[in-house]
This record gives sequence, structure tokens and C-alpha cells, in this order.
Amino acid sequence: MKKQTKLAALSIAAVGALALAGCATGDGDNAGSGDGDSNGTITLAVFNGWDEGIATSELWRAILEEKGYDVELEYADVAPVFAGISSGDYDFTTDIWLPGTHAEYVAEFGDDMEDLGSWNDESKLTVAVNADAPIDSLDELAANADEFGNQIVGIEPGAGLTLAMENEVIPGYGLDGLNFTTSSTAAMLAELDTATNNGENIVVTLWEPHWAYGSYDLKNLEDPEGALGGSESIHTFSRTGFTNDFPEVAGWLQNFEMDLDTLYDLENVLFVENDTDDYQPLVEQWIDDNREWVDSLTA
Repeated sequence: MKKQTKLAALSIAAVGALALAGCATGDGDNAGSGDGDSNGTITLAVFNGWDEGIATSELWRAILEEKGYDVELEYADVAPVFAGISSGDYDFTTDIWLPGTHAEYVAEFGDDMEDLGSWNDESKLTVAVNADAPIDSLDELAANADEFGNQIVGIEPGAGLTLAMENEVIPGYGLDGLNFTTSSTAAMLAELDTATNNGENIVVTLWEPHWAYGSYDLKNLEDPEGALGGSESIHTFSRTGFTNDFPEVAGWLQNFEMDLDTLYDLENVLFVENDTDDYQPLVEQWIDDNREWVDSLTA
């Protein structure tokens, strides 16, 4: 079980997350510049609260720093990340979901971004409940709303998952009578933790892959109407020109693949087994324990 102190720290971190800031210095004139033997500075954008993005970003920061690059991680909500990538303030991000979750953002900003390809094709959006909840499907939720305090606990207001809930799931299953609360992923996880400890029913918006499935006894509600969409792919997108400025790094990212078992193993180390937000030493140890696989990413 994930420690409550960790969840509290995540909540604080989410509230105080960095705003859109920073400027990439990897343009053609500056690539390879920097202090000492640096190969250049790369700014990597990370969605607040999306743990697969945090895990893969921390992994790539460590890998690129081993290869002589200076790497800065910038945390922001979904819309600012897309805006920052498209404007060139950020170099790349590893957590764009297609064809559904982030389709609207890609339609808006995609002309000023480069798709470096997907690294996982096993992902999906979910609505989850405690495993012993009295329902198994979204089409049963409206009639049993009182069993869940007439509430669905969501994540960030601007997330693609939130938009799918508001535009498809809630109207599609007649859930307008339930209170759909949105705040942050950390706040949702805190409520999930509290409900689990108290033996209470709860409905949360979630996604796979996520470490919560290994830490809590959950089940996904069936989606007979397909309102949440099917399986999705997680892509890496960069600013326009990144491939020309950093061809070596772009090539590594284009060939990057990570299956769910490997991702869950890294997420467990970062978010479940350890009560800290200082991820770098944990990632470095994980890399040492998985050196052959990690080295294959840049072979």
C-alpha cells in the first residue's frame, strides 16, 4: 500500500508544480555548446500527475545525462505542455496519448510539433472502483450512485481523461446526477487511499498503466458503449526542429519501446516502494539493476 505521507507530499508537489517556464537551448547554433564537455541542454516537459510520464522522463534524464547532455525537467499541466512544445520552450515530452486522449491538443498544436513515435501500445483510459464494489459496469453506476456517495473522483480539469468523462462518459451513461470532482491526480489518489483504508466504495477516473493497480484492489468498470475509447499508444512528441538539432537523441527516442511489466517495475520503485520525491538516486539504482535493457535504448 502506498504510504499516506507520500500521497500528501504528492498533493503538495502538485499544487506547487512549476509553471510553464524555461527555454530550450538546443537550436542548431547551440547544439553541442554548454559548460565543459556538455553535448547541449535539453528541456523535457512532464505532465503533472501522470506517473508513466514522470517515470519515463526521469529515466531519459538519467540516460541522457550519462551520455553527456544537460537535462532540465519542467512540470506543467497538459495544455501548457502542448503550448510549450509547439512554441519551442520545451524540447520534448514522453506522454502524449493517441488516438483519443490528447487528440484535441494534437489537432490544435500538432503542426508545430514532431511525432517521434509510440513507445507503448497497451494503454487505455478507465473508470475504476474498489474490487468489492456492488457494480461491474458503467451502465449500472447511475442506479447505484448512492453506494458511492453520488461522486466520481477525477483528476486535473484539463486532462484528456477529464474531457472524455465530460463529453462522452457522463452524458453517455446518464451520470449527470453524480458530482464529478476534478482537482489533481494526487488528490484523487489521496481519496482512493482514504476510501480503501476505511473500507468504503469509491469511483475514480484512472488509466492503465498506473501503479495504483498494483497497490490497491481495484476493478475497471465495463464500458459497453465504448465511451472511453479503446487501447491507445503513448507517444513522444518534440518541438519542430528537435530532430535536426539533436539527431542522436531523436533517433534514440524514435526507437524507444517499453512494455508494461518494465514500466510497472520502474513505477513501483519510484512511487510505491520508496517514500521520497528525490527520484534521481532511485532511477540510477534501477538503471544499474537493468543495465542491459537500458543500454539497448541507445545502442
